[in-house]
Amino acid sequence: MKTDAPGIPLGDWLERLAEVLPTGAQGTVSAAEQAALLDIARIAAHTSERIAAPISTYLAGLALATAEPDDRVAGLQRIVARLEPGD
Repeated sequence: MKTDAPGIPLGDWLERLAEVLPTGAQGTVSAAEQAALLDIARIAAHTSERIAAPISTYLAGLALATAEPDDRVAGLQRIVARLEPGD
């Protein structure tokens, strides 16, 4: 996933984050999961206060933490569909 933001690339950041997470908490985030999480953050930030974005993605992650990867993606996409304005 390419961004124009300054700083270290996302993959490097996620590796750095994984190093400081508690043992057993490390995992991967697929491109589809990243896209859905960013959609949740976008919707939250534009629908509520901007601070709703990280909290919303955290809660979505908690809700789907034990799901299999394909089920996580589908679950995140369902959340996005239900939160999109006009739905």
